Formats: sequence, structure tokens, C-alpha cells
Amino acid sequence: MREQLDGALKRATESQDRRRLNTLRLIKATIRDRDVASCDAGGDCVSDTEMAGLLLKMIRQRQESAKLYEQDGRPELAAEEIEEIGIIKELLPAELDEAEMAKVCAAAIESTGAQSLRDMGKCMAEIKSRYAGKLDFGKAIQIVKSRLQ
Repeated sequence: MREQLDGALKRATESQDRRRLNTLRLIKATIRDRDVASCDAGGDCVSDTEMAGLLLKMIRQRQESAKLYEQDGRPELAAEEIEEIGIIKELLPAELDEAEMAKVCAAAIESTGAQSLRDMGKCMAEIKSRYAGKLDFGKAIQIVKSRLQ
């Protein structure tokens, strides 16, 4: 993912795309900050899975901001946030489709031995550990919930 980010940053610099360049620089700075924090603490530097988690967090933040801007009657700022979401999503691995997501959820239910909604946390932890950044957890929750009811 780091090479993909560096390549995207280089292309944005060459094309002088200010919005893309600023967004990618922000992503790189966030990852660098996390690297410094985890490497100084004696831990490993940020893995691709953690990077995907950071990117998903950035997407959620921008979705919330866009929603607030829309409510406040600021569609131009909401559009900027939505554009940044698109830029960030380009760096994430391709998401699983509905059929693949259903298979993943079924496998997680089977591997954890889940029987009821009380076991939903175990299933979601299993899915999150294996598929961070590769699927929409909101949809996965709905699938697991429907199968455990």
C-alpha cells in the first residue's frame, strides 16, 4: 500500500491536482505519525491492515463531515468531502461483492460456532481480523445478524 500511495502522490504532483495532492499528503502524514508512534514504542511499524483501518477511519470522518455540511446548507463543502472520499477509496483494496461477503460471514459463523445473536461479537471480530478494508462491515453485520436470528 505504501508504494501505491507513493505512486499516487507522484502522479498527483506531476498533474498538479491540488485536491488529490493535499488529500494524499494528509494520508501520508497520518501514516507517518502512526509509524513514529508504534516504532518508538518498540512495536512494528504500520502494516497494510492497519493502514486500511486508518483509511477507513478517514472515510468515516469525511462521510460525517459531508452529512453535517449538507444539513448546514453548505453543499460545496460536502462535495469536497465526497471528492476526498473517492481519492481515499482508490488506495483501498477492492471490496468483496455481496456473494463473497455472504460466504465470508457464513464461514465466520461456522468457525466461531456462533448459535445466537449473543455470539455476533465473536463473528465480527473474526471477520474484522481477516478482512479489514476489504468489505463493508455495516453490510457484514446485517448478514451475520440475519443468519443468527
